[in-house]
Amino acid sequence: MGELDRDVAVVEVRSVREAVAAALRHPVLRALVLSGFGTIALLLATLGVDGVVSEAVVARTREMGIRLALGARRSQVIWLVVRRGLLLTAIGVALGLLVAFVAGRALTALLYGVEPTAPRVTAVVSVLFVVLAALASYLPARRAARVSPVQALRTE
Repeated sequence: MGELDRDVAVVEVRSVREAVAAALRHPVLRALVLSGFGTIALLLATLGVDGVVSEAVVARTREMGIRLALGARRSQVIWLVVRRGLLLTAIGVALGLLVAFVAGRALTALLYGVEPTAPRVTAVVSVLFVVLAALASYLPARRAARVSPVQALRTE
């Protein structure tokens, strides 16, 4: 190793590990913040699905009562509501994947060390959202299946 020049001022001495940690501090912080926003967006979307399905169940309470009065099983009523919620979710996920693919291609220059489509992450988030949407659809469906047919036919 060569000798140090005595005329050059040494401002900050640190190890390579410390220098790398300092260089990565801001990207890691950005990733954490974006992950937090993504999680909040996922929860808000799940609440949105729950709200839409709940509103649809309230609007169709009379129909649910008629189905139950005519002999439909509660599980059939639950599946009817959950299937509708999953259909809407599948359409939303498909459109979201299309937009994410286009946006990922457009933002390729800004993504360092990340694939524009990130297939594993995209698949995990899509499956997670479908599972959360199924749960968000199941809760109002269960309430709809508990409605007394007589009470549902009297209301309106």
